[in-house]
Amino acid sequence: MNIIKAAILSTTLIIPLLIVEKVYEFRTNRLMEQDGDVIIKFKSISEMDRELKCLTRNVYYEASGEPVEGKIAVAQVTLNRAKDGRFGAGICGVVNAKNVVYEKVICQFSWLCDGSESRLKVNKKVWEDSEAAAKKVLLEGFTLPSLKNALYFHADYVKPQWKGLEEVSKIGHHIFYQTKPERVK
Repeated sequence: MNIIKAAILSTTLIIPLLIVEKVYEFRTNRLMEQDGDVIIKFKSISEMDRELKCLTRNVYYEASGEPVEGKIAVAQVTLNRAKDGRFGAGICGVVNAKNVVYEKVICQFSWLCDGSESRLKVNKKVWEDSEAAAKKVLLEGFTLPSLKNALYFHADYVKPQWKGLEEVSKIGHHIFYQTKPERVK
């Protein structure tokens, strides 16, 4: 692995990352791959760190028992929601979103409402694996092609009554969905 040292060059900052053979630039509030594709916008390095931590938390609590591909899938859906904008502002906004429906608090991710974070002791190895998956998706722009448009998932033992969704993949114990494309008449 290459370790890239931070250097400030006018308005460009090279971010130090432990990522194989990739260089990223922090330029005018965007994290960019070298080919210029915007992954997600950040206003500062500290904001990027916060967003990465929120993504890691979500991967950890949603997919701690999943294989690497399952962790990446949860990270990708979370990032898809952040990019979509209907689910919250930014990654932390998506992860921490709560709504009140008929006086009941509903969370986008079950662990946030069920108290998992406060009652479970963090497993260091699983946390590191979750962080690696979060970095791969957020910082490297890695995606699973089948989940390009996926915005929803649930555990395979749950049977939600979701309508208008199309199953796109089953990875580990999660089933992933996208909104059904509208048919042209």
